[in-house]
Amino acid sequence: MKAAKIVDDYLAIWNERDADKRRTLIARTWTEEATYVDPVMSGQGHAGIDAMIAGAQAQFPGFRFSALGAPDAHNDRLRFRWTAGPEGGAAIIDGADYAVLSADGRLASVCGFFDRVPAQ
Repeated sequence: MKAAKIVDDYLAIWNERDADKRRTLIARTWTEEATYVDPVMSGQGHAGIDAMIAGAQAQFPGFRFSALGAPDAHNDRLRFRWTAGPEGGAAIIDGADYAVLSADGRLASVCGFFDRVPAQ
C-alpha cells in the first residue's frame, strides 16, 4: 500500500494550485536532491520541481492528473501510469512514470514518458 500512497501524493502535487501547499507536499514526498525529467521538461531539487510544476499548470490551466491502475513496485523502484485532462472533461494525455525511492521512502528521481498526447 505504500506505493499507492506515494503515487497519490505525487499526483496531488501536480494537482495542487496553492503554491505553499504544493511546496509542503513536495518536501514531504521528494528528497532535497531529487530530479525529474520527461521529454519536455525537467527539474532538480524542491525549488526546481516546484517551478517546473507551476509552469506546467500555467501552460495547462485546469488540468487534473489521476492514476491509471495500480502502481507496481519492488526494491527501491516504482512505476505507475497516469492520465490528465481538463477538470470535468475527458483525459487527453496518458503517461507512465518510473521512480527511484530513497531509503526514507521519498522520491529520489522520476523519469516520465508520454503514451498519448494531443496532436499539435
